[in-house]
Order: sequence, then structure tokens, then C-alpha cells
Amino acid sequence: MMDDIKLFWQKVKRLYKILCQDEWNAATTGVIVALLSILIMAWWRPWGAVGAIRNWGDWILYGIGIYGDNLSELVGITDGEDFLLKHSIWFNSGSVIGLGLIGGAFISACLGGQFAFRFPPVREYVKAMIAGVLMGIGAALAGGCNVGGMYNAIGNLAANGFAMWVGLVPGAIFGLWLLYKEMEHISWGGGGSFTLNIPYPIQWVVGVAGVVGLVWAALQYANMEPDDAEEYINSLCGIVLISAAIGYAMQRGRWCMIQGFREPHMTGDSTMARSVALSIVIVAVGAAVLKYGVPIRLEGESVLNTAYYVSPTFGWGAVVGGFIFGVGAMMAGGCGSGTLWRVGEGQIKLWLVVPFFAVSNSLMKAFFKAYEIESNGWLGKQVYLPDVMGYGWTLGLIIIFAVIWWLIVSWNEDSNKLLLPM
Repeated sequence: MMDDIKLFWQKVKRLYKILCQDEWNAATTGVIVALLSILIMAWWRPWGAVGAIRNWGDWILYGIGIYGDNLSELVGITDGEDFLLKHSIWFNSGSVIGLGLIGGAFISACLGGQFAFRFPPVREYVKAMIAGVLMGIGAALAGGCNVGGMYNAIGNLAANGFAMWVGLVPGAIFGLWLLYKEMEHISWGGGGSFTLNIPYPIQWVVGVAGVVGLVWAALQYANMEPDDAEEYINSLCGIVLISAAIGYAMQRGRWCMIQGFREPHMTGDSTMARSVALSIVIVAVGAAVLKYGVPIRLEGESVLNTAYYVSPTFGWGAVVGGFIFGVGAMMAGGCGSGTLWRVGEGQIKLWLVVPFFAVSNSLMKAFFKAYEIESNGWLGKQVYLPDVMGYGWTLGLIIIFAVIWWLIVSWNEDSNKLLLPM
């Protein structure tokens, strides 16, 4: 009997190690993120990173008096009470996704004993501020960060996602070149880094408390009794849980899309690039099912807004925005989603990136709205690919794109032909 209990306990510890302590395989993580992306779409809407960050930037600028009473107009909400509710960090769907993603990453880091306050060298603080500004500007031009502007844009069958990808690749390469030049020519501010570690037993207790807090938050959303116009609040229970699962998976797999653009040209490693390509294909198939199959079975009633991440940036906006965002992400050491999950594990540099990212993106979007930049088509066109070529050809295009990307980075892994020399 005791041997059976001991064996069972060993299995429990092994499972805990796999789920909470081991680093997950990149391909497995990409598949999990893709499936969760489809799940959150089916629940309500696609996930993203910049929506949360911009919401926080709106409130920062409102709090210091830059926006003042014009904030509701700048973010497109004219009714005061409606604004206070729907734009609150606790009730805005984009913000809840961001908070959930950070919370999930925090829980993962604590349960795995990986949370620590990591203070970077002095120079990294300056880079963090510059990176945040660049990422905010780039995401505004492209209609989203690497998630909403590229990953989920392609996954949601939008042409602007391909355009941002075209800008992201050279942006990441240029950012890598700048990193090499920094290493070669700049020595100022190289010191001052230190790590404040937290004992694992404390991390574990805090991680468990985080799980309890997450469940409590979901129950609060589910049990609220809002007015008819605010029924969406109850759906936030699923949003916060699924986004937390995405953050958990990303932290466990160290899954950062900018790494998929950087490593093929830095070390030749194509692991993350292949994972991102596979993940995009899975999301695209799921989105096609949701956007095509389900509405037909419901006799034309759409259950998912096809406009999500189909931004009017298919043109120079997404290409230039992708380039600027790629440079900023390289300086930051994390893309939009990568920034959020690294915040959750205690990376102080990324804590500084977020407010600069938030404020710059909020200001750019307010400028675009004030002068009707997007609505006038000055950044590009809004192209939902199934409207142009149908769902079958659209999925074929995305699969071919992913296969070619997969083959090129795999070929480069052996040939090193695309490496950027130091």
C-alpha cells in the first residue's frame, strides 16, 4: 500500500515538473498558443497586446491632464458613463486580456521558481524608453503589434498581416545590426545590473495565491448583474482565464515572436521561427471555421466580427510600422506579447518599456483619429482576403507562405547564408 502511494506521489511530482517547471518545447507551445487563440476567438474576440497597452496609456495621459475631458472623444466613446465603464482597465476587453496574460505569466514564473526582480545595466533603461516609443509608433502605423498587426492579422485572414511581416523582418535585422554596433562601440552604462531573488517556497505560495485570485476575478465577472447594454461584462470571465492560459504557456515555453525573426539572422536557429509559422496556420484554419462555417450554419448570422485585426493598413502603414516596431522590439528584448509575459516574470527593463509603449501608442492613435488618418485610407487599405479570393484560396495562400518561411529558415539553419555578421 505504501509503495503504491509513493509511486502515485512520484507521478504527481513528475506531472508538476512537466507542467510548472520544465521549459516547454517551442513547437508544442506554438500549437497551444494557437489553440487558445482559436478558443478566445470562439469565446468572444481575438487576443492582442497593444489594445491593453494603449488603454493603459490613455489612462496615464488622462491622469496627468494631457487628455483632460477630451479623452472619451479621442478613444471614440462619446457617452461619459459608457466611457468610464467600457474604457476602464477592469472592463475594457483589451485591457483584461493584457492583465490576464501578465497574471498567467506571473503564476507560471512563481510556480516554476523563475520569478525574480531582474534589474538591467544602466544603459538598458535608456534603451527601454526608446524601444517603448518606437514600438508604440510602429504598432499605431501597422494597426497592431506583432500579435494584432501580424500573427492574429494573418490568422484572421487579413492582408495587412502579410504587409507587417514584410516590415518586421528587415526591422529585426536592422535592430540586430544596431545591437552589434552597440556592443562594438558603446561601453557607457554597462554596469549596475543585479537580480533580487525570491525563495522558492515564497514564490510557490504566491503562485498558488495567484491561481486563487485569477479564479476569484473570473467569478466576479461571471456573477455581475450589469444592465442590458453592459452584458458583455459577464463574458470577461472567459477572457481573463483564456488570456492567463496564453500568458502561462508563453512563459513556460519562452515563446517570443521577435526571437523568431532575430535568431535566424543571429545564430541561425530556426526553432522559434518554425513554431510561429506553424502557429499562424493553425489560427488561420480555426478562424476560417469560425468566420465561415458557423455563420452559414446559423443562416448568415455572424458570431464573430470579421473586422478584428483587418486594419486599413495594407500598404505603407503596415510595412513601415512593422519595420519601426521590429527595431523597437529588438531594443526592448521582447515583442508586444513577449513584453507582457516578461513583465510577469519580473523583468524590470520591460516594466519600463510598457509605459513608454503605452503613451506613444495612445498619442499616435489619438492623432490618427483627430485627423482621420485611417478613415481616409492614408495608411493603406482594409483588405479581408476571403472577400477577394474566397476562404479556400486564402487558406492556401497562408499555408504556402508558412511553408516557404519554414523552408527558408530551415535551409539557413544548415547553410548560415542569412546570418548577419558582427
